[in-house]
Amino acid sequence: MRRMIEDYRKVVGNHIIDEIYEKAEEIKGKHIVHINSTSRGGGVAEILTSLVPLMNDIGIDTGWRVLHGSNDFFSITKKFHNALQGSDINLSEMKKRIYIETNEIFSTYTHLEHHDCVIVHDPQPLPLIKFYRKNQPWIWRCHIDITNPNLKLWNFLKGFICRYDRMIVSNESYKRDDISIKQEVIYPSIDPFTPKNMELSDSKISKLLKKTGIDRDKPIITQVSRFDKWKDPLGVIKIFESIKKRTDVKLVLCGGMAHDDPEGPKIYDKIKKVVGGKDDIIIITDANDITVNALQRASAVVIQKSIREGFGLTVTEAMWKARVVVASDVGGIPIQIQNGINGFLLNPRDIKGFANIILKVLSNDKLASEIGRNAKETVRKRFLITRHILDYLNILKEVLSQ
Repeated sequence: MRRMIEDYRKVVGNHIIDEIYEKAEEIKGKHIVHINSTSRGGGVAEILTSLVPLMNDIGIDTGWRVLHGSNDFFSITKKFHNALQGSDINLSEMKKRIYIETNEIFSTYTHLEHHDCVIVHDPQPLPLIKFYRKNQPWIWRCHIDITNPNLKLWNFLKGFICRYDRMIVSNESYKRDDISIKQEVIYPSIDPFTPKNMELSDSKISKLLKKTGIDRDKPIITQVSRFDKWKDPLGVIKIFESIKKRTDVKLVLCGGMAHDDPEGPKIYDKIKKVVGGKDDIIIITDANDITVNALQRASAVVIQKSIREGFGLTVTEAMWKARVVVASDVGGIPIQIQNGINGFLLNPRDIKGFANIILKVLSNDKLASEIGRNAKETVRKRFLITRHILDYLNILKEVLSQ
């Protein structure tokens, strides 16, 4: 069922919804298009799945195009993704050629000339701007932590970035001194009415978990993340093994492999090898959104042990469900969590610290309840899709008036 902006009044209140209508009136009828590299899997696709229909509902004609690319292209852009977060890369001429040519081919059947604004997400479709006679503002929306990129790659990509009119990042600290165009910050968000975030009864939660083979016979510790080295699933297993020596719990690693992430199967194989036949570690690779919802709600603690993190919407999701999140103090996670108030933050290398905090939460129901309440309220005020819409409306009003 299609959601309308009016549905959100009962969650965020009249003031926010009225403000959305007021701001939308100023750019009503404009044609906006978003371009990214996948229609499912990962936070960007999830945001656009809610954002695009709601923008249309308030009178702004908003489209969404998905870049077509080969396996070689996505293998290269995954290396780009890692290198933007500091990994080494062999930036060969062949890699650059495949990257640019894929975008050039896509541009031949992706007609953008009649849109009033083009919003390009992440590095995969970044070069598209080179293949159009730009007669409208273009915005590059980067969802990655770019505080310490591989400079060889960054200098290559800057040649495309500087053609844009605006750059949007997820954290004030991600802004770059070596970029001349104006930079804005928009925090990502979740939609409280999607199957992944909607309210579920306890009986529904148990039924969904039973179908997945998960019993609620002991406390569940969960990490929900795509299988990616930056999410450090092997480190999560080490934390669990430390906790397991002191109390009886089970661990669920719930992940997926997005279409534009060819490294996922390799990470999954490493996890399987480490887990072996351990009964209390469950790996899930094919959970649908409502099952992820049930799993997060059933968990005593949700971990997010990222080494690097653009923002961390899985943190936001768990906080919305009033769960205690114990997470790494990296990327956009500290924007969401105030340590000891609505969750816990630790150095990602501190295995012992993670284990001790989780044990403390497991043994103190009052603490867990208080942290959970604070977490949900934080998300309601700061990280729902309605606030995201307002942020875009503010930027669109500015760029379209220039």
